[in-house]
Amino acid sequence: MIVTRFAPSPTGYIHIGNVRSAIYPYLIARQTQGNYILRIEDTDQARFVEGATELIEDTLEWLGLEWNEGPIVGGPTGPYFQSERKAIYYAWAQKLIDMGRAYADPTDAKTIQSYRDECTEKKIPYLYRNYRPTETPEWHEGIPLRFKSDPKPRKWRDEVMGDMEAGPEVQDDIILIKADGLPTYNFAHIVDDAEMHVTHVCRGVEYLSSTPNYLALYEAFGLKVPKLISLPHILGPTGGKKLGKRDGAKSVTEYRTDGVLPEAMLNYLACLGWNDGTEQEIYTKDELIQKFSIDRIQNSGARYDETKLLWMNGQWIRKIFDEQGVEALFARTEGFWPDSANAYDDQYKKKVLSIIYDRLKTLSDLRVMTTYFFEDPIINTDMIFSNKFLKKISEEELSELLQISAKKIESCEWNPESLQNTLNNLLEETQRKPAELFSLIRIGLSYAPFSPALHLTLDTLGKNTSLSRLHQTITAIENH
Repeated sequence: MIVTRFAPSPTGYIHIGNVRSAIYPYLIARQTQGNYILRIEDTDQARFVEGATELIEDTLEWLGLEWNEGPIVGGPTGPYFQSERKAIYYAWAQKLIDMGRAYADPTDAKTIQSYRDECTEKKIPYLYRNYRPTETPEWHEGIPLRFKSDPKPRKWRDEVMGDMEAGPEVQDDIILIKADGLPTYNFAHIVDDAEMHVTHVCRGVEYLSSTPNYLALYEAFGLKVPKLISLPHILGPTGGKKLGKRDGAKSVTEYRTDGVLPEAMLNYLACLGWNDGTEQEIYTKDELIQKFSIDRIQNSGARYDETKLLWMNGQWIRKIFDEQGVEALFARTEGFWPDSANAYDDQYKKKVLSIIYDRLKTLSDLRVMTTYFFEDPIINTDMIFSNKFLKKISEEELSELLQISAKKIESCEWNPESLQNTLNNLLEETQRKPAELFSLIRIGLSYAPFSPALHLTLDTLGKNTSLSRLHQTITAIENH
């Protein structure tokens, strides 16, 4: 059975790269009904952030990446917090000690730094094994435990990067257990993956240089090496370097707060460095599970493009509305409406949503794009006089156009079809272009840069509100 894992450290917010490292092993496991494990690597207590574990769990749940084993759900290979697995690591460490492949190292930090300085001065690589102590005490908690390396040429297969090899010069006596009694990542993940029967290891390409040391540990323990899948960096918008906070990279939580849908985030990140060889861009989770393949992961960095993410989010907003209806999309909008919408019932908000949804890039756009449906806008005649279609029309003509329009609209039946026919008749009567007449009416109703189709805006606002706003605009033009 295929077993994969996502093993984050609870050191702060979850960034884009973290989440992609969670998505790929999930898809690999789900393709064969395998096991997907969540493991919290919390041995670096100095960087531990309170609440980070809950944030990790909440983000995975939001994305629909349910785990078979791990915190909350439990499982047969726990505990799933590394800080609770100390006895397991000590048992495996003792195996290495008994084999003569690990030793206690009481060397103080000052001495170790002198070794580094010496190598710097001689312009040679620093390798601790060249300073390995000849006599070592019996190991006990409180003294670092080091691996006694056996440097040799190493060859291995990376499922993304291809056939790899490294010489003995990159292998060293790495620390297995720190002075605080907790294991290093280099040691703990080997033990955990073995204990949890992990078959496929997905992680960032930055770990590729450490792989020879990992292979030495696999060899020492007599373990079968799992399939190694190195994920290339997600690059910043310019493509020149790894994406970081300085590039404006936001946490997944921030995107969620801004109204990005989990389907869109999952879709975008899965395709950031992978494609199935077709032109398809919008994938459901089930389609990703079906079509994902390791051999289609690209071996070079993928450029992060927030504009593409927001475009994709807009596509998902429309997809949910078109396929599941207004009720399904409305259920996602809680907390994204302007405050003034609180005074209106859900039916009215659903009507607004049904005519505005196809203009949304994120759900938070509702706050700025729908305000005029819930409160009278501030009249700003400069929007009329500076409009490229209206600025050549005199104030007197603008007032007259709105008066004629208001009179015609007032006399028609109040439904979308009748309103559309009335607007079309007004074009013939006034001999004005749609861009001129409809822009004038639209601004008079909303004073917003954009609005839905004019007949739908009128229908949704209602007769009294629509006519009241048009007459207020007429007065404002005449008093300008």
